[in-house]
Amino acid sequence: MENEIALILILAAILWLSPFFAKILALPTSLIEILSGSILTTFSLIHSNGYFDLLAKVGFLFLMFIAGMEVDLKKLLYAPKELLQKGVFFLGLIGVLSIVIGKLLHLNIIYILSIPLISIGILATLSQFKNQKWLESAFIIGVLGEVVSIIVLTIFDVSVHVGFGFQLFEELAILFGFIFLIALLYKLLDLLFWWFPNLKEALMPKKNWAKQDIRLSIALFFILIAIMLKLHLEVALGAFIAGVAIKEFFHHKKNLEDELMSFGFGFLVPIFFIHVGSTLDLRALFLQGVFKDALLLTLLSFFIKIISTFVFYQIFNKKEIVLFAFSLSMPLTLLVAIATIGKELQLISITNYYSLILAAVLEVFLAMIAIKILGKEE
Repeated sequence: MENEIALILILAAILWLSPFFAKILALPTSLIEILSGSILTTFSLIHSNGYFDLLAKVGFLFLMFIAGMEVDLKKLLYAPKELLQKGVFFLGLIGVLSIVIGKLLHLNIIYILSIPLISIGILATLSQFKNQKWLESAFIIGVLGEVVSIIVLTIFDVSVHVGFGFQLFEELAILFGFIFLIALLYKLLDLLFWWFPNLKEALMPKKNWAKQDIRLSIALFFILIAIMLKLHLEVALGAFIAGVAIKEFFHHKKNLEDELMSFGFGFLVPIFFIHVGSTLDLRALFLQGVFKDALLLTLLSFFIKIISTFVFYQIFNKKEIVLFAFSLSMPLTLLVAIATIGKELQLISITNYYSLILAAVLEVFLAMIAIKILGKEE
């Protein structure tokens, strides 16, 4: 009981003080939260706890939900054909380069899979660059990259468990069938709301009694997660789709996104970042190969994505190309996910696991600093 009370008080202190330290050190608040979790774990002040672990999982899913709300589906569907074509080529190129370089360096399969991962969860924290072309394009290509990354991780996870047999094709059929049904449902709802525009108002009335808009959003969040659990699919994809749906169909509620982000970034998401930090004991840095591997993975991820981003040279200038590359080089959530999968399946050692977690932190840390410096307005 005493340990649980101490943990609650420590989490409260980190939640309250992190923004102040972030302002003093001129670093993203999420990084301060990760570092706080890591430092306090090293001194045994933070420990594993069932409630803490559960809150962190919900925080991760809520981060994906918020990331979905950052996506303007109409911009994605009606994005310039040139951007989408170059985006597909970009994603294919980082995949090929990761495999080729990974094989040349004789890297572990988990390491190779980690290099090209793309996640837009952290992009939601770059609100100060919201109207800049490179960030808007990063969200469009990042959505495609994240979906591809989740599909690849799902295929890999299932193939390790069941092998390349009928069951694998069955699981893939369920995944692609679900994506097809979501696309069909989107079209049907688009038509329904077009024919009956007052239906949106009925679901989320202007007279917001009992915070009905937030209640509906959270309900949809949980419904999509429940469906993904039932289908044995990646729950993060369900949370992401729920966010996209809220953004797409209820854009008349102007303050809803801000209210949900205030709740998410004020409570659940920081708990997730603290938990990520708590999985990395700083003493692990002195284990042989941990820092070297983490630095190698970080540099490879940056190098491959910067090189691949030059396919956009006709769309962006050189500075925007580098900003675009760094913005898609922060797959914190997916790197933690693949590290966990690798450890649970005993495909990597504990030192490899620490290297992946450290690489996840390093990528966010260095990419955020690079974006802050390069993206600073004249």
